Parts: sequence; structure tokens; C-alpha cells
Amino acid sequence: MKWPNLKWPRPQWLHRHQPAGAAPSRVRSRDQLREAVASIACRPVRSLLTITGTVLGCAAFVAILGLTDTARGQITSRFNELEATTVTVVDANAQANQADRTIYSFPDDVGARLRPLNGVVDAGVYFSLYVARPALTPGQSGDRATIANRPQSDGLGSATGASLTVWGTEGGALAAAGASLASGVWFDDFHLLTDQPVAVLGPAAAASLGVATVRTNPTVFVGDDSYTVIGLLADCGALPELGNAVMLPAPLARQRYGNPTNPAHALIRTDLGAARLIARQAPYALDQSHPENLSAVPPPDWSMVTDDVNASLNGLLLGLAAVALIIGCVAIANTTLVAVMERAGEIGLRQALGAKPVHIMVQFLTESVILGLLGGVLGSAVGVAAVIVGAVARQWTPVLDPWLLLLAPAAGLVVGALAGLYPAWRASRLPPATALQRL
Repeated sequence: MKWPNLKWPRPQWLHRHQPAGAAPSRVRSRDQLREAVASIACRPVRSLLTITGTVLGCAAFVAILGLTDTARGQITSRFNELEATTVTVVDANAQANQADRTIYSFPDDVGARLRPLNGVVDAGVYFSLYVARPALTPGQSGDRATIANRPQSDGLGSATGASLTVWGTEGGALAAAGASLASGVWFDDFHLLTDQPVAVLGPAAAASLGVATVRTNPTVFVGDDSYTVIGLLADCGALPELGNAVMLPAPLARQRYGNPTNPAHALIRTDLGAARLIARQAPYALDQSHPENLSAVPPPDWSMVTDDVNASLNGLLLGLAAVALIIGCVAIANTTLVAVMERAGEIGLRQALGAKPVHIMVQFLTESVILGLLGGVLGSAVGVAAVIVGAVARQWTPVLDPWLLLLAPAAGLVVGALAGLYPAWRASRLPPATALQRL
């Protein structure tokens, strides 16, 4: 039993111009490609203007994704270096009972207890103090002790009043904050454990008190208490509030002026990747009996936030790139349609020589695809150049997904194919007699 040879009938318009009994005409793909390239090359200005929209769309597509990846890499590296290695421990008990200034949950040796933890680089406590005049009780507002570079009793002091503040700190807190010294040193364990009357000045405080170096062993006075300046900060790092501060060793500051006016904080700098583990261990290392009195704040997970922002920006900018591609598609379609009208005589001649409508259609569609592919390649090159120039201008490291170099030309090819469908179909439907009249 033989199965019937079932074939789908071909549309009549594909072979309606084929003469009866004539041998089927064939056009090799290589010949069609060569003729399409020749047709584009003989009109270089028009071809370049035609693909301008596609070039801009593909360039915007590559540049947007490339610059976004580059910026994300830069932000991520900076976040990893700075934010991802910082843990803050807050005195939760004092924070919950701020009216009670007798509450202070940190030990006197915060840095010494935290540094042995695996992954801790530097750590220390810091807090602000209210220093009242000797005749007043601590915490009474309106009459702070003066801070000067001379004793106030001789009447020659250069008092600064409330413009400067007093802080209790540890040297580990300054190191963890990324502060840098202009002169001298900051507190070490010897200063902390022996209650040495020494001070470190922030940049603004040093300028206000006229202290430019520690080589002359300058002295500052907080009320009637004198302190030898052992260090001057050039930069306060992550603690800008210390810029106009006179910093004292934390145990001595509490001994002389009472507990902090605001809840104390401990700053911990960790190795990369250790921050969240240290945040869990720090309260127990500081107070094994009541770790709940101390609340550790790990670095925030910025990846979710930055991913959402990047997704929103990418959506907006890629939408603009899509608009440019649509404009490019319309430009190619319009130019190809005009070319069909201009080349009607050529189409008629091809048909008279035996070309089928499908050959005419493939010919114009090939030209349109080549234009789109050319626009995608040029757009990809322009986009890569934009990414490199933008990264170099900001001294960033360019980051570019290699797939983009293939995706942009592919997008241009698709745009060219879609843009050429209707003009190619119109060319294949052009009657031979009408086309030959335009020769």
C-alpha cells in the first residue's frame, strides 16, 4: 500500500509570473547576497542615514548595560571596602533609658576584648560628654565648661565656649573609623589603663585652639582640668562629628565627667566577609552576663537596594534604547519601501528574466537584514567605546559582558528583518507590466 504524496499547495502569487512550460528559475544565495551588498554599497550616504536609528539604539543598549555594570562594580568594590567591614555596637540599655545617666553597659577595655575575635581589625568605644562648670551638676544645661589653650584662672585663656565638644574615645575607634593623624599618636592601652591625662584633637578643634603640632607638648584645658595633646587628626574618617572634638581616654573621661550624655557606641572594623559573624559575637565578648544590653548593628545589605535601583534605571534607559531601535526599524522600512518604488524597473526586468516573486522578496529582505546587521555592529562598537570612555573619565575599571557584543548585532539583525518584511512583500507583489513601464 502506497501512501499518497501529500504536499501543501504553494501560494499562487509566488509563481504566478512563471511562464507555462518554462524551466524553474533559481537564484543562488551567494548571488543574492552579493547583489544585496552591491545595492547597499552603491548608495553609501543613504545606507548610512538609514541605519542611524539602529546604530543609536544598539549603541544605547550596549552603553547602558555596560556603564551600569561598570558603576555597579565600582559601587560594590567601595561598599565591600568600607561599609561591609563596619559593625556598630550600641548601648541598648542606655538607649532605652536615656533619662537615667547612671546606665553605661560597656566595659572599660572595649578594644582589648574585641580585638582577639577572629576577623576584627580594630575596635573601640566612643561617646560624647557634657562637661559642666565645676559649680554646677553634670547635665545642667546652659553653662558648659570652657575649653581653652590656657588656664582660665589667669584671665588670658583663649576660651572657645560651646563651639568645641568633649568625647571619650579609644584609639581603636579612631583606627576603625579610618581616621588619619596629622601629628602624634592616638590612645593606646597604656593611656587607657593608667588614666593618663592626654587628649587627641580633631582638625577643627586643633585650628580653634591654635595647636599645629604635638612636638612642643601643647596643653588644652577643659574647665580646670589640663590635658597634654598627643595627637592631631588630619581626617576623621567615618566619624565626622569628631572634627571639632577634644577626645579623652574613655575610662578617664567617665571617671571625671560621668557617663555619656547620649548612648555610647563601639565601632568595629572587620576583615571582608566577617562583619555579620562579628556582629553576633561582639555583645557576648563585651558582656557575657548581659549581652542583651548591647545591640550590634551589622552593615546593611545594600545589594537588594542597589539591585532594585539598577533594575529601575535599566528599565527606563532600556526603554529609551527600545524607542531608538523602533525609530531605526521605521527608518529602514521607510527607506526600503522608497527603494522598491525607485527600483520598480529593475524589479520588472528581473521578473521578465524569470525571477519569481519569492526571489524578489528575498532580495529586498536580504538588503534590509544587512542594513540592520550593519547598524547593530556599528552600534555595538559605539556602545563599547562609550563604556570605555566613561569608565576612563571617572577612573573606573570598565566592566562589559561579552554577550553584549553578540546581542547588539543580533538585535540589529532582527530589526532589519522586521523592517524589511513589508517592503519586500510589496516588491514581490509588483506586477511585471507596471514595473517594466518605469524602466
